[in-house]
Amino acid sequence: MRLYLVRHGLAVTKDENPDRPLSDQGQKDVDRMASFLGRAGVRVGRVLHSEILRAQQTALAFSPVIGPGMIVEEMKDLKPSSRLDTLVELAGQWTEDTMVVGHDPFMSRVASYFVAGEPDAGVFAFDPGAVACLERDPIITDKGGHWSLMWHMTPGLLGG
Repeated sequence: MRLYLVRHGLAVTKDENPDRPLSDQGQKDVDRMASFLGRAGVRVGRVLHSEILRAQQTALAFSPVIGPGMIVEEMKDLKPSSRLDTLVELAGQWTEDTMVVGHDPFMSRVASYFVAGEPDAGVFAFDPGAVACLERDPIITDKGGHWSLMWHMTPGLLGG
């Protein structure tokens, strides 16, 4: 089972819009990343996002490309300061490839927990629009399983 952890795309400032939707650049970055993943053959059974607008917009950009026809779902506990427990428990039970779109530092912390067993290990940082692909070892099931980092991609690596 693969888990795709995504940080939402670049957002406008609070001064520009208090809801902080994706900026034009953020939308372009997310669209490019979605296109890249689609061409690479990434497909998921579900896309989950936080209740914050910029994460929803990011999820909606990815879903038609990597999960055509699927329903995009909102999930609580994906905010920057959310506890990891909910996602760790749920991900340990999932059997289909899943994309989760959230915020930093939550995404960095949960990735570090899955890969290194410690949320503050600092395995890597999530730039806006970045995607990390983790794969769960199907044999080890304690604490949600053992996960390996397969790859990490940022919009900057795609150029443009």
